[in-house]
Amino acid sequence: MKNGHGGDKDDRLLPSVPGSENNLKTTLLPEQAGLSRLNLFLALSRTPHLLLDLATPGLAALLCLGTFPSFEVLALGLITAFSGYTAVYALNDLIDYRVDQENMRSSTTGESRPDLDSAFVRHPLAQGMLSYKEALFWTSAWAVLALVGAFLLNPVCPVIFVSAAFLEVIYCYLLKITHMRSIISGLVKTSGPVAAVFAVNPDPSPHIVVTIFLWLFFWEIGGQNVPNDLSDLDIDRKINARTIPVRFGTQRATHIIFFSLIITAAMSLAMFWVSPRHLNYLYILGALFSAFYLLLLPGYRLYRARDSGEAMHLFNRASYYPLSMLLVTLLSWVVL
Repeated sequence: MKNGHGGDKDDRLLPSVPGSENNLKTTLLPEQAGLSRLNLFLALSRTPHLLLDLATPGLAALLCLGTFPSFEVLALGLITAFSGYTAVYALNDLIDYRVDQENMRSSTTGESRPDLDSAFVRHPLAQGMLSYKEALFWTSAWAVLALVGAFLLNPVCPVIFVSAAFLEVIYCYLLKITHMRSIISGLVKTSGPVAAVFAVNPDPSPHIVVTIFLWLFFWEIGGQNVPNDLSDLDIDRKINARTIPVRFGTQRATHIIFFSLIITAAMSLAMFWVSPRHLNYLYILGALFSAFYLLLLPGYRLYRARDSGEAMHLFNRASYYPLSMLLVTLLSWVVL
């Protein structure tokens, strides 16, 4: 997988072409043999990371609306967001399963670095633990549920969802074509929060939409996509992938990362003035702390060390940033 949501460092399983279980020659590790079928499907959608990502549309909706939505909108929004993220994450593995296999064969390490996507098992489709038909059914079912929920929230939302899925497909196919695919990754990641804004407010302020977009776009670039690509640099070079670290080298990639993280921090502070609800000083302090501890500090360590391990450390820590900012926002409201 090359979608900015985890590395591909495990070459212990080398399957044949997915889609025909009779042709698979997969050697399951003891700990993998005990995985339930449900866990394999959850792994396909990277559910641990997905659950953290759910904080992103929640954060955007609350800051845009300035209060809690009705229970009906909140419940429908959670179901829709979970369905949409589940479908899009799985879609990436459907499109990229051959690339994932190639990455595994190109890996020279027997162990993968710990990351959120390894909680169950990495790429069960590429490893032959799920058939292509099973993965396709799983993805399609969640996509249909997401479309229905999105339409009930706001007819604009399914348009955003379909656009995000289409961009995800393009992103996958551009792996060996251009490093500019990172921009598409940012667009896909911001589609969820932008859809959440329209779900709670049919006519949102352009200032809020732009601020949220820039805020989470640069978080994805500096905290997720480029650090992930940097951790996969050796493998990407072997398979002739086109990523920012491959194109510009480690030094310039770390510059791009740190610059993006600074913009992310600045946009979080800008929300203090554009949100319709007054945010008190606790928001400022919480936003500064979250940006420093989860983004800038690991980003600076990466800038100094320029090491793939530090890149994965930044990726993992930055994954908690939206959840941290959601808690900061709620705390700011409670203390008002």
